[in-house]
Amino acid sequence: MIRYVILHLLAFSALPVFAEEQWPRFRGPQGHGVSAATLPVQWADAHFKWKTPLPATGHGSPIVWGEHVFLLCADEKNGTRSAVAIHAHTGKTVWTVNYEAEHHRHHKENSFASSTPAADADRVYFAWGTPKSLKLIAVSHTGKQLWQSDLGPVKGGHGFGASPIVYGDLIVLNNDQDGESSLIAVHKATGKIAWQTPRNSKRLTYSTPVPYKAPGRDEELIFTNWAHGITGVDPKTGKVKWENVVFNLSSAERAIGSPIIAGDLVIGSCGFVTKLKHIVALRPKGNQMEEVWRIEKSVPHIPTPLLLGEKLFLWNDQGIVSCVEAATGKIHWSERAVRSGRFFGSPVAAGGNIYCIDSNGKTIVMRGDGKFEVLAVNDLDERCNSTPAIAHNRMYIRTYGHLIAVGQ
Repeated sequence: MIRYVILHLLAFSALPVFAEEQWPRFRGPQGHGVSAATLPVQWADAHFKWKTPLPATGHGSPIVWGEHVFLLCADEKNGTRSAVAIHAHTGKTVWTVNYEAEHHRHHKENSFASSTPAADADRVYFAWGTPKSLKLIAVSHTGKQLWQSDLGPVKGGHGFGASPIVYGDLIVLNNDQDGESSLIAVHKATGKIAWQTPRNSKRLTYSTPVPYKAPGRDEELIFTNWAHGITGVDPKTGKVKWENVVFNLSSAERAIGSPIIAGDLVIGSCGFVTKLKHIVALRPKGNQMEEVWRIEKSVPHIPTPLLLGEKLFLWNDQGIVSCVEAATGKIHWSERAVRSGRFFGSPVAAGGNIYCIDSNGKTIVMRGDGKFEVLAVNDLDERCNSTPAIAHNRMYIRTYGHLIAVGQ
């Protein structure tokens, strides 16, 4: 037993902390949301390096590759989508590529640009969906379109919001919809479909997949969805290796927060805004997975959980934060971090502190060592529904109208 505990703690301590100049997907490398960057806690005017007006609005997160910040914008009046590149050091808009797209109904808290792009050394990949067409587009770092794929219609009255990831030579996208659906991988050099796994998801899903490697097993891609639960897929073929239906099928729910990895655990969330919500942890058992723990009180519906060391931080939509022992699901404390605003973005960590932005633009900074303390509340004085990116020892924040860089 002692040997097992030691090995388990080592698994958590070995989780990476990134100090790279890349933040290439939603919540950065591997979706961890953690950086070793040193960021200011209490913000003064000198910490705001630049503030650049955006051509249109959106809730998708910015990403960073090298000297460029990339993000998707959309005109809420006519539906035009815009792929945008901004210089990471100066805030100058480097290029904008506009695409005509259908104007359609979506949830009042959604937007036409709620998808976070993904990037590699050669291309940036943008996705958006309408009732007629799901577009996946590759653009060079200089703004030249390289290919465009039409992956079929998007069914769901709340509007599209899934984000692609780069996995090896593939671009992978969760295409779970209200009804007939699929998980899709396309060749990143051409946009042609590599595999497509049929699904019957029943609900439009917004979660972003993550890679997972357990001892003695090949790497898998993890997806979450209300009807399918938590699924492990072979990234080379799209074949489902295992699937645990762990969410409540007796009432309609939706997977919005993304799955995360904690050592050998896979942790997924699902729920409904006014009903039950769940955080469920699975661990390998042979070739399958078994449920280890679940939490169904004060857990997030929209924000993705954040792992720091052995502690899991659950930041719910109303600003209540729970500190949980990741290995066991034991709750150490649940405290309210803020008493105003809702949270549509997810927490990230830098230099051991946790940062999360509410819908009113207040950036709450908390200790990340497992002791509850709000260190600062920094007011951006703008609405914000997105998750920030961290690179170059700066935080890049997307508000309704601007991209803002904050740093020492």
